[in-house]
Amino acid sequence: MKLLSRFIAGAAFAAATSIAFAADIVDTAVSAGQFKTLVKAVQEAGLVDTLKGKGPFTVFAPTDEAFAKLPAGTLEALLMDKQKLASILTYHVVPGKVMAAQVKPGQIKTVQGQSLTVSTMNGAVMVDSAKVIKTDIVASNGVIHVIDTVVLPK
Repeated sequence: MKLLSRFIAGAAFAAATSIAFAADIVDTAVSAGQFKTLVKAVQEAGLVDTLKGKGPFTVFAPTDEAFAKLPAGTLEALLMDKQKLASILTYHVVPGKVMAAQVKPGQIKTVQGQSLTVSTMNGAVMVDSAKVIKTDIVASNGVIHVIDTVVLPK
């Protein structure tokens, strides 16, 4: 009985520890494996500390394939222009933790200052021109929703 009690206490402690040490948005993106370009851009723009911060943040995260759809030379040029890169990246971030069930069609103000347009088209949720392909990847300081296109401020 004592062994069972210790096991249960140990399991409870392990569960509590894993919750307390859940990965932040940056570490979650790194471990997902499909956001290598986004993570590199976040590093180049100097936004790592911000996205590892308290938050909470909602990130509409373009996949590596989304970045590959940009016209030739665009990504390279953005990586050289940190101010423009930071503006584009923060356009993908909304303050607060907005789960998919809470998203409603309309305008959502971004950290960048402009608003994203959320809509539905043919049963898919769209953020500007990007299709949301996966939702509610929870991080310790927010949530990530995966999109198939890099969205650009107006």
